[in-house]
Amino acid sequence: MLRSMTGFGKADGEFDGDVISVEVSAVNHRYLDCSLRLPNAWNALEPVLRETVRKHMARGKVYVTVNRKRGPDSRRQTVVLDGDLARQYIDAARDLVQLSGKMDTLSVDVLAQLEGVFYHEEPEDDLNQVKDALLRVTAQALGRADAMRVTEGESLGEEVAGRVALIREALTALEGRLPELNALYEQRLRTRIEELQGDAELTEERIAIEIALMADKGDVTEEVVRIKTHLDHALELLEKEEPVGRELNFLTQELQREVNTLGSKVRDSAVVKEVLRMKSELERFREQVQNIE
Repeated sequence: MLRSMTGFGKADGEFDGDVISVEVSAVNHRYLDCSLRLPNAWNALEPVLRETVRKHMARGKVYVTVNRKRGPDSRRQTVVLDGDLARQYIDAARDLVQLSGKMDTLSVDVLAQLEGVFYHEEPEDDLNQVKDALLRVTAQALGRADAMRVTEGESLGEEVAGRVALIREALTALEGRLPELNALYEQRLRTRIEELQGDAELTEERIAIEIALMADKGDVTEEVVRIKTHLDHALELLEKEEPVGRELNFLTQELQREVNTLGSKVRDSAVVKEVLRMKSELERFREQVQNIE
């Protein structure tokens, strides 16, 4: 089953009177690259969360964002006064008054806004309980993202298969021109042989090499056969269950190589037209393959 590397999923779940919200978004990437954002108190759970993502996705740039929304029954944060730090600020302010000779003092309003005078304190969570809830919600979000990836993967599969059909169509048209071209090359080859045989300075070995080189330049049978084989392989890959994006990408490179070689061997205008057609469809093929996991 083909999957796109692009998808989005979101899920919510309850934990200790709060709501855990997990968002998963994924885009194209050569490898699996997971970026996580969790509440600071839960950072220790990052490795297990990464492993969960790895079980669901093989490739792609994946962003996972975890938020904790306080509920009405949540254990509330408490505001704590750091008295020692506040006294240090007050003492420092008095010293500053003596140095400046002014009578300004540090007001309570200003003191309350100084860093560290007040801070939030919350009860520590049992990370084992957090893990169970977090993984459950994350799995739901990943499942929804996966459903989107499967839907898009089906569309990509149809698109890639369509490009394969168009490339094969151009190749068939090209093959129809080959018998006439082969006859033309054969005639040129015969003429070249006669020319070589008339040159007394050339050895039989040299003549054989020249004939072989000329014959090879005009023969595209191997390229045509390999292109057909690669196209058949592409359709086979589209039917597989496991991720095939990398294989399809490699196959694209092989197809490009064969089509380029074919185009360099044949100078006939009708053949060149079909080669350009294949190159155009192959570029669209490559663009779609980049999206497949």
